[in-house]
Amino acid sequence: MTDALQTIWFLYTAVTLLGLVVGSFLNVVIFRLPRMMEQAWRRDCCELLEQPLPDEPHLSLSVPNSQCRDCGAAIKPWHNIPVLSFTLLGGRCAACKAPISLRYPTVELVTGLLSLAAALALGPTIQLAAALVFIWSLVALTGIDIDTQLLPDSITLPLLWLGLLINLSEVFVPLESAVIGAAAGYMTLWSVYWGFKLTTGKEGMGFGDFKLLAALGAWFGWQALPLIIILSSFVGALIGILLIVLKKQGREIPMPFGPYLAGAGLLTLFFGEQLNAAYFRLIGL
Repeated sequence: MTDALQTIWFLYTAVTLLGLVVGSFLNVVIFRLPRMMEQAWRRDCCELLEQPLPDEPHLSLSVPNSQCRDCGAAIKPWHNIPVLSFTLLGGRCAACKAPISLRYPTVELVTGLLSLAAALALGPTIQLAAALVFIWSLVALTGIDIDTQLLPDSITLPLLWLGLLINLSEVFVPLESAVIGAAAGYMTLWSVYWGFKLTTGKEGMGFGDFKLLAALGAWFGWQALPLIIILSSFVGALIGILLIVLKKQGREIPMPFGPYLAGAGLLTLFFGEQLNAAYFRLIGL
């Protein structure tokens, strides 16, 4: 095996393993970040109303250590190896044998495979380093939005600014296109939100969706926005109708839009040029 081939295989292996480890951390982010936000909101409300602060343990991404939700037993490091530990434990807690949610290995595996896909598509480039951060952010946002219908500013805003910063060097698109994409992405969904609210008196989406589409515009430019909006809206409508037909969700129950924006963003990352070319051919441009 040549040195070049060894190097590329090392890259693929390292990126996949890194993705699995990051996926394990993203499980913590998905579970704890919304609770950290709620804790901060409670403290802010108490301070504003001049009420005693709630007596509750401080929660962060690192404190307390991971533990079983059923029995409270600490999770040993060797029981927290991505995907492998879940398999060896038979999907059950080592202490109390309570079932472990399939979500944990799923997030780890998806993050690892998406990271590998980025390495295969982009190779050892600055684009790959940026794409990994982009992918990991979208995985976290998807999980949080599914659980809580929140898209935290602590992820969406850094993702937006990072998209603009990396495109200073035109990593994905020229800076002008990125700036216009960020503004157009935000204003597009902001306009839809207010149009829907003025017409129906209801809120059709959250402000986090505006910021996420702005971030996607910052990464891939304004030219990618029409396709991102079409893809996310079509898949969201299709799944929404399917859930209603199967009576898994009522018509009045809000459905998170962030996962569909994230999915469209990933498709743009991997197939953006081909999809845009096909789209422009379809509309005759």
